[in-house]
Amino acid sequence: MRDNPEIAALKIEAERRRARLMASADQLQQRLSPKRLTSDAWQGAKDKGADLAENAVDAVKARPLATGGVVAAITLFLAREPLMDLAGRLAQGFTAKRETKRRQKAPRKTKKDTEAVE
Repeated sequence: MRDNPEIAALKIEAERRRARLMASADQLQQRLSPKRLTSDAWQGAKDKGADLAENAVDAVKARPLATGGVVAAITLFLAREPLMDLAGRLAQGFTAKRETKRRQKAPRKTKKDTEAVE
């Protein structure tokens, strides 16, 4: 049984459309592959990070004193406990030195001084 020309043309057209559909499905599968999605996300993150870094550099160049103050404030905040410990140790050291000097300068009481007071 021979196909008439219209049926043959429709079969060819259907095959051509099926091939286009399969090609589109392959492209979609490649675009949605985990490797491709990860790569695109990583590239986007790198680009965004580079933009942020560039903007930060421009801001620092525009206001170096303000930036230095902010960095110093953040550093002091992060190091507050060690700095407070250091200040406490220094204060204790100064107090101990004063006590030592006071003891050295004070005249020593002798047995005669003690008996005279009584």
